Parts: sequence; structure tokens; C-alpha cells
Amino acid sequence: MQTPWIRHAITEINADFQRSADTHLIRFSLEAYPGIHFYLKDESTHPSGSLKHRLARSLFLYGLANGWIRENTPIIEASSGSTAVSEAYFSRLLGLPFIAVMPASTAKRKVEMIRFYGGECHFVEDPCQLYSESERLAQSLNGHFMDQFTYAERATDWRGNNNIAESIFRQMAHEPFPIPHTLIMSAGTGGTSATLGRYIRYQGYETRLLVVDPEHSVFFDYWHRRDRTLSSERGSAIEGIGRPRVEPSFLPDVIDEMIKVPDSATVAAMLKLETILGRRPGASTGTNFWGMLQVAQRMRAQGQQGALVTLLCDSGERYPDTYYNPEWVKQHIGDIQPWVRDLA
Repeated sequence: MQTPWIRHAITEINADFQRSADTHLIRFSLEAYPGIHFYLKDESTHPSGSLKHRLARSLFLYGLANGWIRENTPIIEASSGSTAVSEAYFSRLLGLPFIAVMPASTAKRKVEMIRFYGGECHFVEDPCQLYSESERLAQSLNGHFMDQFTYAERATDWRGNNNIAESIFRQMAHEPFPIPHTLIMSAGTGGTSATLGRYIRYQGYETRLLVVDPEHSVFFDYWHRRDRTLSSERGSAIEGIGRPRVEPSFLPDVIDEMIKVPDSATVAAMLKLETILGRRPGASTGTNFWGMLQVAQRMRAQGQQGALVTLLCDSGERYPDTYYNPEWVKQHIGDIQPWVRDLA
């Protein structure tokens, strides 16, 4: 039976959604690619600052509707940062305690934001321990493990209801090329790529879906080999994307193509995009932009015109001590100069 508190919680989340205007679609052109229009959907403008605001909202509604989240239920999540920030935001909105189980290497700014929203941070040295430690905490505290990596693709209404895909195509309606040639997306949980791929097929669009994967992530290999036992001994250096194991929310059959992106190329593309936009994007947006440029190069070689769309997942202001710190990049990513010169 739905309690008064659950009705109140769902009303609060829906009211938050109504207060948030749709995120902007930024268009720009590059002289080297005539006839190709580039678009970034700026998810950094959500109240909690990233694409994961959409996911957190869906996960809370899913948990409430399923009866998993009740008044005073502790919320636990395994996250490298942005999802935890967004879930901390919604936990505070509903007056629920929140604990993020995070790699010890998580960016300092994200940790500060989780704590700003009243959440706690529980660190693990090995990223592969995130799941088991989250389950342990949830059981010991009689809480709810949100488990974004399992529920991301099923918590989102991929047919419509203002999901990310519907929003993109609605905003593209009056553009010179209203049906994009390709959507480009990186994968963390796989939930966004699943939503995009399903919606494209559901609507019958000719748009292709390219998923870009960073180093030390198994998604690219899984897409080719379909081996669910694949694993990596280390986590991705690009926060928020790439996984050391195959996640339940990653759906390979809705993806048309995958590209493996070197971490050095990601950082170089991120810095290039900063000069185009006049502000700092996060590193995962650099991965997206690198993939976008690969498609643009092929289109140019084939004499094609059209639109390419990707996401600006979060702001680079979250990473002053890491991806925008040359010494940190040199130590943890390596030499990016060959990639920088390639993009000049």
C-alpha cells in the first residue's frame, strides 16, 4: 500500500523535475568539416550538475514505486562520483540518509559536493569492491542499494516521457539536419546508451548510435565477443565511464558501432573542446568529442553532410586537481602532446 510519505516523496521529485527547464543544445561548426553541424546537449546545467541527475531521478522513482524506498530508508550507491552527487541531492530533498561507496581516487570536488548535499563517502581502494561493499552496507543498515549498474536501463522510460533521447530529437526538429547522422555516447552504467538506442529504433530513425569506451573498460570487448565474464584488473582513469566488468544495464544489441578511445586522446579532446566552447567540459565529454571527430572525418572523406550529437556530461570545474592539472595528467594519463598536435 502506498503510504502518505511515498506519495509526498514522488510529488517532491516530480516538482523538482517541473522546476528544471530542459537542458540546452549547443551548436557549433568547425572549419575543417564543412557541411557538418556539431551539437552538445549540456547536461551540466541540471541542479546537481551532470547527466546523472536524470538517472538519479529515475532510480528514486523506480525504488519508490517498487516499495524499496520508504521513510528514513538509508540510500547506498556504488559510484565514481556524479551519480552519487545527484543521488545525494535527491536524498536531501526527501530527508533520507545517503552513503556513496567510492574509489579512493575520486575527484576531491565531487567528494565535497556529496558532503555539501549531506551525504557520506565510504572509500575503497579497489574499484572492483564497490558492489560487494555497497551490498554489505545496505544489509547492515537495513538500507536500499540503488545499484545504478543493474537498474539504469530499466528505470528510465525509453519510449518517451522527456527522456534524454526524446529531448534531443525534439530540440533538433528545426535544425538544418533534424535527424542526426549519428549520436555519440560513452558508457558508465550503459543506461543512457540503452535509452538512446532503443528510442532510435522505436521511432524508426536512420540515426546511428556510436558508443565510445575508454581504456581499461570491458564494454568494447564485450560488444565484439559477447562474453559476460570479461573483467579488467584496474578501473577506468576517466571518471564516470568505462567499467572493469560487464554491467547488466549495458545492452550491446542497440549499439551500431563502438570505438576504443585512448585516455590521452580523451584529455586532448577535452582541452580542444574547452577552446571551442570557452569553458571547461569534463573528461568523459572529451571521450565523446573524440568519437564525434572520428565520425566527422569519415563523413568528410565520403562527401557527406549532416548533424552529429553528443552530450556534455558534466563541467570541468569538478576536476581542477586532476584532468586540468598538467602534473596529474602526466603522472596518471601520460604524454598527451601527440594527440594535442593531431587536434590542432
